[in-house]
Amino acid sequence: MSLLHNPGFRLFWGAQTVSMVGTNMTRVAIPLLAASTLSATPFQMGLLQAAQTIAFLLVGLPAGVLVDRSRRRPILIICDLLRAVLMAAIVIGFLLDLVTFTRLLAVTLLVGLATAFFEIAYQSYIPVVVGRENLIEGNARLESTNAVSRLAGPTLGGGLVQLAGAVATVSVQAATHVLSALLLSRISTPEATPERTEQRRMGAEIREGLRFVLRDPVFRAITGSAATYNFFYAVSLPLVMLLLVEEMGLSGTAVGLLMAVSGVGGVLGAAFAGRLGRRFGQVRTMWTSYLLTVPTALLIPFAESGWQSLLFAAPWFTMSFGIVVYNVGQVSIRQQLCPPELLGRMNASVRFLVWGILPLGSVTGGALGEWLGVRGALLIGGIGMSTGVLWLVLSRLRPLRDLPAPAPSPSADGTTLRA
Repeated sequence: MSLLHNPGFRLFWGAQTVSMVGTNMTRVAIPLLAASTLSATPFQMGLLQAAQTIAFLLVGLPAGVLVDRSRRRPILIICDLLRAVLMAAIVIGFLLDLVTFTRLLAVTLLVGLATAFFEIAYQSYIPVVVGRENLIEGNARLESTNAVSRLAGPTLGGGLVQLAGAVATVSVQAATHVLSALLLSRISTPEATPERTEQRRMGAEIREGLRFVLRDPVFRAITGSAATYNFFYAVSLPLVMLLLVEEMGLSGTAVGLLMAVSGVGGVLGAAFAGRLGRRFGQVRTMWTSYLLTVPTALLIPFAESGWQSLLFAAPWFTMSFGIVVYNVGQVSIRQQLCPPELLGRMNASVRFLVWGILPLGSVTGGALGEWLGVRGALLIGGIGMSTGVLWLVLSRLRPLRDLPAPAPSPSADGTTLRA
């Protein structure tokens, strides 16, 4: 039976959608407030950008422990309400002319901390709502709205800023988090309270989560491929705008249209992920989608204006399609194999390793751009992203068609696989 007939999933899907749209609107409205109202310097803008994402490095691992010690739905509701209050504080502060850059930076960091807890608890709550037998469909539907929100959130944020101003836009963002909390509060799917075992130190529990991810061969391959892709994607991303504007000489409208094809590819990837998985097998679909789509990034450095802009648009679309299909598969495998009592720490450990590498990739990309030029650095980025699939094709996942069997215990050194 389709998950669309599951009232708990419909509420969860709706909450995730409005919450993600609000989160992605934040990435436009807050920087615009800083630039237009506070006259922030480039260095301050960089600090503000870092404050939105650094939370996974600061609290990601402890957050996983706390998520595993608690029911996940209350954490999601609290995080949504906290973000709504913080957004409302920004609005009130600007209306009363009380906001300084330091205060805005502090509030942005707190919003990032709440978002880190929300996203770790969110991925750990999915198996509760849909059941492990419906993870593929559930993750595909959720990933589709993630892709739409990444495309629509900044667009809505930018449009609202232009029409009503940045302060009004932040008010709308606060409302999206309140609506998400209300939808989550209506979910009636039973969620067991984690058993209270002997009191353990947080450091020991953090190490257990990291050890599970790094020692298990399947989790190690998935995390290694994702971290490799993310590092070299971060190398490439700052250079893409320079390629489009300085090297190809495109207008702002043309740049926006070319960048938007990524969102379209992501939406289609989420729509087809389930069908491809059923046709070819989930494990096989996961790694072949990466293998067949990501190497198209090697064409991007050769893009020029005119018809040769297709050398950018086609890979940008194709990569997004393939990576979303890959994400649906790898997230489902992680949720299927991980023992329920480790879900929070597993998700936190993976986020810590995979997202924590992004700042290093950005710095490396800037240095390579200075040394090799924009096109040379983008070629290095494309080669690096393409090599990430080696973690998968050289692992025990490659000969499999469908999901491996669940790991027998959190402390197991390996994972039992089923062909």
